[in-house]
Amino acid sequence: MVELKHAGYPRSNSYDAEWLLAGDMGPNPLWLLEDLARDLDLRPGLRVLDLGSGKGATSAFLAKEYGVQVWAADLWVDPTEAAAHIGRTDVVTVKAEAHTLPFAKEFFDAIVCIDAYEYFGTADNYLAYLTAFLKPGGQLGVATPAMTREIRELGYIPEHIKKLVGWEALAWHTADWWRFQWEITELVDVTAARLQPDGWADWVAWSRAVSEYRGERDGALDMLEADQGEYLSFAILAARKR
Repeated sequence: MVELKHAGYPRSNSYDAEWLLAGDMGPNPLWLLEDLARDLDLRPGLRVLDLGSGKGATSAFLAKEYGVQVWAADLWVDPTEAAAHIGRTDVVTVKAEAHTLPFAKEFFDAIVCIDAYEYFGTADNYLAYLTAFLKPGGQLGVATPAMTREIRELGYIPEHIKKLVGWEALAWHTADWWRFQWEITELVDVTAARLQPDGWADWVAWSRAVSEYRGERDGALDMLEADQGEYLSFAILAARKR
């Protein structure tokens, strides 16, 4: 039986490891969400959009742990499949593309995005689009793969990263890059923009668990073992709409 326990994330420890790994669409989503939630004010009854929710582990976690109302939106996972994996009646599953969200403006109290924002959120105009769905004072929280140094600063994509993800690593930024990108718009007040000190190690632990669960080596392990925490981590980002 695969074990996925972490002393730093006690809420996540109560979730079945095989259920989590069966829904794998990105590294350690509950650890990331539990860490991110420390920089958010999630209270029972709030309306929360889980953007890029995959098969819904993060949506189930939000509903159970914080008592919020969750809309789980994903482009690639069928809503019926996601609902079956989530196994809760208090999460609404929706098929949606991040640039054409089917919601009313100012509908949500919070929007969270785990392991997905890097695919669509780096465009200069995306923050304005997304925060239109937040109430004034609403919260935005993101956990995304990150670099300890900007690729533009390095002048190249490190070979071990390039080998796995190619040019897509251009969307992996430092926490400081994200802080500037959000603050300069004056649309939000950034309340957190930090790199996880143990982000690389957590990613390694997840990839090893995935390897054990699948019975084959996870594709990210070569990249992570070559990196040794030099460049790779996760950024935890939080902000409030003005």
